Amino acid sequence: MANFALTIGGKRIETAQTFKVLNPADESVVAEAPQGTVALLDQAVEAARKALPGWSALSSEARAAKLMEIAEVIEKHHPELAELVTREQGKTQSGPGANMEVGGAVAWTRVTASLSLPEETIQDDAKGKILLRRKPVGVVGSITPWNWPLMIAVWHIMPAIRIGCTVVIKPSPYTPLSTLRLVELMNTVLPPGVINVVTGDAEVGSRMVTHPGINKIVFTGSINTGKKVMGGAADTLKRLTLELGGNDAGIILPGTKIEPLLEKLFWGCFINAGQTCAALKRLYVHSSQYEEVVSKFADYVSKIPVGNGMDAKSLIGPLTNKMQLDKVASYVDEARARGARIVTGGVRPKGPGFFYPLTVIADATDDMLVVKEEQFGPVIPIVKYETVDQAIAKANSLEVGLGGSVWGDDSAAAATTAARLECGTAWVNQHGGLHPMAPFGGVKCSGIGVEFNVDGLKEYTTVQVLNIAV
Repeated sequence: MANFALTIGGKRIETAQTFKVLNPADESVVAEAPQGTVALLDQAVEAARKALPGWSALSSEARAAKLMEIAEVIEKHHPELAELVTREQGKTQSGPGANMEVGGAVAWTRVTASLSLPEETIQDDAKGKILLRRKPVGVVGSITPWNWPLMIAVWHIMPAIRIGCTVVIKPSPYTPLSTLRLVELMNTVLPPGVINVVTGDAEVGSRMVTHPGINKIVFTGSINTGKKVMGGAADTLKRLTLELGGNDAGIILPGTKIEPLLEKLFWGCFINAGQTCAALKRLYVHSSQYEEVVSKFADYVSKIPVGNGMDAKSLIGPLTNKMQLDKVASYVDEARARGARIVTGGVRPKGPGFFYPLTVIADATDDMLVVKEEQFGPVIPIVKYETVDQAIAKANSLEVGLGGSVWGDDSAAAATTAARLECGTAWVNQHGGLHPMAPFGGVKCSGIGVEFNVDGLKEYTTVQVLNIAV
């Protein structure tokens, strides 16, 4: 069993206390992880502040070169990192799982290295010169979730260090191992203190949010926790980037040929066992083809192999923790009790592991928990509608707005409908695909700010206007 440690100021820090990280496929212990504390967090922030002047003073080209080195290191350790992700989080080695996550981490790092924010000239004439410069915001506190632990760590860290910030990252206690190893590997390339990692409980997270030495918090997680982060950051007026819950809606337009869309619909709903903020979590289908779509989609879903992520035959793995398993099961049970049809799945299997079957629910209604709350699991409720206007109203009726999609034979018409969705990203004939050059973020309660491309890079800066008289 590997010996995992914190990294603070470029040094491995072993802690007095540890905690067990479980494999969600069989509930065995993957490893003992170091238990961070508030005192260790303070040390990490101090190290980040110490490293900040030197790192931010480097040229943009020098920092970009370091990111390219980091990408090479991640790529070199791809098999190790992918296996860690599978063993601690559950996603599969096959299909769009752990190997895709590591590959995505490499790609996002390289794309981020290619970005820059050059000085802008607003005025340059006989009256004077006005320049706009962007400076690194300072020390960034990153709090990451358990669903895509390595990928989201990269999304938080790379733009921060690219622009000259230093970082203290706190991974989820369910999935700390891949982040601990990532930061250890990054410290073979970076100066001490540029990237530090501290594990910990809610007390450590709360201290990050209020810490006077942290200038910005970037958080990915639930809406309720995001609101607490925002409230806690108020006293120090920290900058914030919040990517919160989604409960994304998909609308199939009347008369759409369903067979060509089944595979894309499946991955839109069930990638990572549905544990993705931008997964499709409620599907609206016109009454004229409702039974056809329910039947064909349920038949497709029922044939997908679910199992231990290390088994090459598995395309979908378990839920990551028992808390989430219990939540998903309770939502399905509530829908069943209120008259919904469980067309496939819906019964928790016996035996070890946090598995839940791929589940398609018909006759779902807007007042069921599985529709109005983000279930974050391998479950899709299908809701009937009579007019497209009604479907749009239903899709937009919730407090969330991360993503949404419209599906139809006429992609131009579908795009026109998709533009009416109240969400940060509207997909057409697909759902959940992200691109490192396309800004990603939510509206309403799904978040504040965006990630990716130069828009995401700007989130880690402050603006200074230099106004020079002649």
